[in-house]
Amino acid sequence: MKLNINTDFTKFPRAVSVLPAGAAGATVPFGRAVLAHDERHLRRRAIELADGGKVLVDLPEPIALNDGDWLVLEDGRHVEIIAAPEDVYDIRARNAVHLTELAWHIGNRHLAAGIEANRIIILRDHVIKAMLEGLGATVTEVSEPFKPLRGAYSGHGAGHNHSHAEAHAHSHAEGHSHAHGESHSHSHSHAGHHHDHD
Repeated sequence: MKLNINTDFTKFPRAVSVLPAGAAGATVPFGRAVLAHDERHLRRRAIELADGGKVLVDLPEPIALNDGDWLVLEDGRHVEIIAAPEDVYDIRARNAVHLTELAWHIGNRHLAAGIEANRIIILRDHVIKAMLEGLGATVTEVSEPFKPLRGAYSGHGAGHNHSHAEAHAHSHAEGHSHAHGESHSHSHSHAGHHHDHD
């Protein structure tokens, strides 16, 4: 939901913190918000709940919410975040090594990606689809909740957000040339978003 300059936010319950998926235990949520991938990246925004109610998310810093995370309201109630179904590609490879190679190419394009044992999930893009098929991947159009790995676009510091698919690719591609024409080694520390270049 887009913010309106005339909206009276004082009438909305306010969410002030986040609990990771599973941390709330057997707590019953006050409500659920079904959000697409890009809608789960937020700091201060009103969101609509499944029952039509609204909550003002007012967090101290931007965050990328995962499916199953919980927003904690000022009064202690909880709102569960549900990943909405989206139009995505189900990408399959010939074997584990081929899947890693595909992840490397996807990561070097800084695309948000869900990485599983036998497939990769990305948002649909016909140019990327053609590239992957050219690399021997089997690409199927499906509609399902998109759950990219945290860190793909976390909102913390422009220019320092690399997907975990990219990190995985860097760790397995020894002596590679970087996709942007650079040829250097990388030291990644995702906790502090620090990058050393030799």
